[in-house]
Amino acid sequence: MRLQAAPRFRDHREDFLARFGASGPACRVFFAPGRVNLMGAHLDYNGGPVMPMAIDRGTFVAMRPRRDGRLRLASSSEDGEASFELEGLLAGLPPASGAWWDYPLGVLGALAPLRATGGLDLFFGGDLPVGAGLSSSASVTIATAVALDVHFGLGLDVQAAVDAALLAERGYVGVNCGIMDPYAVGHARPGHLLVLDCANRSSEHVALDASKYTVAVVDTGVRRELSRGEFNLRVEQCAEAFRLLAPFAGDAANLSSVPLAVLEAEGARLDPVVARRARHVIEETARTLAARDALRRGDVAQFGAAMFAAHESLRILFEVSIPELDLLVELAAASPGVLGSRLTGAGFGGCVAAVLEVGTEAAFADEVRRGYAAQYHREPQVAFYRGSPGIGEVAF
Repeated sequence: MRLQAAPRFRDHREDFLARFGASGPACRVFFAPGRVNLMGAHLDYNGGPVMPMAIDRGTFVAMRPRRDGRLRLASSSEDGEASFELEGLLAGLPPASGAWWDYPLGVLGALAPLRATGGLDLFFGGDLPVGAGLSSSASVTIATAVALDVHFGLGLDVQAAVDAALLAERGYVGVNCGIMDPYAVGHARPGHLLVLDCANRSSEHVALDASKYTVAVVDTGVRRELSRGEFNLRVEQCAEAFRLLAPFAGDAANLSSVPLAVLEAEGARLDPVVARRARHVIEETARTLAARDALRRGDVAQFGAAMFAAHESLRILFEVSIPELDLLVELAAASPGVLGSRLTGAGFGGCVAAVLEVGTEAAFADEVRRGYAAQYHREPQVAFYRGSPGIGEVAF
């Protein structure tokens, strides 16, 4: 897709030229959106349904070929610059270093074997808060796949880019993520949520009328430094729950498809903490399907009620919320025009999402900023999002 040149893309191109110099081949810029997940919390790696919306902010990648066979990676938002011999990388990646450039390197490895053609400068940036739960990692990996596709002439379709992003994060970076984030980023449709069945990868789009409703994301300012270990622990706990419940669950293929009656009958076999995790997953599955049906019939109020219920489950059963997130949901619930709110992303910090009526944005922002500052002595960042047109190259 060719995206319209906007000031933010022009600025990123200028930053690239300032960083790497103005001489040489033309610099090209690529974009991939972030996403906000509105329903289906922690269901993707459990084979359940999710309902994310790609947003109109995301990752920018400026790219320019080099002649010396080197790959350089730099970022406007992260420290450090990496330089590698490209042919050596294509023969085999070094061990992941824990640096931000592991994500684009993982994509390169996922697309190999390739034939090195010169070298490449890649400069990353964007307007998506890193670590806020808006899927900056999937945005980075999908944008990288799009840029490398153009450079190497691979002819990738969207699904191939999604698959490369998944392989990079799971196989190289080492995060046991589900399929939701790259699917949401890659398969964006303006004015719609993606309903994705994470068991069989089937999907549909359901409308959220942008003329009537908007999506707010409120950032606690609490970064999720400990979330990777806690996230992987939740994955392990859910896997343990399914292992113990599966013998009693007939043809259930994953934890999301285990009937609630089985958990209630056999839950004593589980550690109490593991049982709570399983209850969240099973109840959230039913709640998400009900929320999908509500949007199909245009009942946004019922969809919003499901968001509030999901947050309570995340707080009590899955234990991934923190007081800052809980306060923002409480403030949202008290703000006129808000239909639903919950934490979004993995939790442990990051952001709260809210669906509210168009025209109530200013009052909502004022309410949550004032209430949050009274408790934590700092104002949260409040942003309102439209749906994203999707991934692609910027046409200058």
